[in-house]
Amino acid sequence: MARLRTLPPDGEQGDRWEAQLRKGALEMAALASLWKSRLYGLEIIRFLENHSRLVLSEGTIYPILNRLKAEGMLTSEWVEAEAGHPRKYYALTESGRARLCAMAEAWTVFADGLSRLLQPVLAMEETR
Repeated sequence: MARLRTLPPDGEQGDRWEAQLRKGALEMAALASLWKSRLYGLEIIRFLENHSRLVLSEGTIYPILNRLKAEGMLTSEWVEAEAGHPRKYYALTESGRARLCAMAEAWTVFADGLSRLLQPVLAMEETR
């Protein structure tokens, strides 16, 4: 498995670039986490950590979920828990599923193109 590296410490430019890349993918990741079943907020955070190495806080995921719900991509409902407090579960709508499919297609085309472009760079890095 390839090791995930961060950009070299060259000031804020590298950090900003990684943050923008990550921010752009979070909506798609949130939708993808709900593809198979409905989940509540903390389950979404854990799912993303376990399946994508994305580590998010509640302060990051809930605004995304609220915006996606307002756009009609998600539904939510409060469910009483047997122990503890009620939990708000999120699920994809048909519009959400359609958007995720379109995003996955665009992401795949984009990532494939960039991977081809970066092959010589990565090959050079391996020979060092």
